[in-house]
Amino acid sequence: MWDWNPERIVDYLRYQKNDEELLADCDVETYCSSGPGGQNVNRRETAVRLRHRPSGVVVTCQRERSQFRNKQIALAQLRRKLQLLNRKRRRRIPTVMPVGVRETILERKRRQSLKKSLRRRPDIRE
Repeated sequence: MWDWNPERIVDYLRYQKNDEELLADCDVETYCSSGPGGQNVNRRETAVRLRHRPSGVVVTCQRERSQFRNKQIALAQLRRKLQLLNRKRRRRIPTVMPVGVRETILERKRRQSLKKSLRRRPDIRE
């Protein structure tokens, strides 16, 4: 989902509880949202876009009719994304195909090859 880049890792624990600190590190942009909401949505800038400067993560929200509520939802989304960015990836353990399975696959391939070779036109030179 996210491209893991060590430069984008942010101290997530710093933002866990405090909205003000998180907002201080963000560029907040408001704009007119689209969709349902009537005249209120058409006339007011209710949609919110948050850009987290240290990590470069961008979150938008235009779900609600009020800018305040959209900002709260966007902050929650940003927290979730920062949490995902800080999660360590598990090391992949390479799997080894069991000998019996490998033999079964090769036997199936041999049978299939024989079946196809029997369907070919006979060689007239022989």
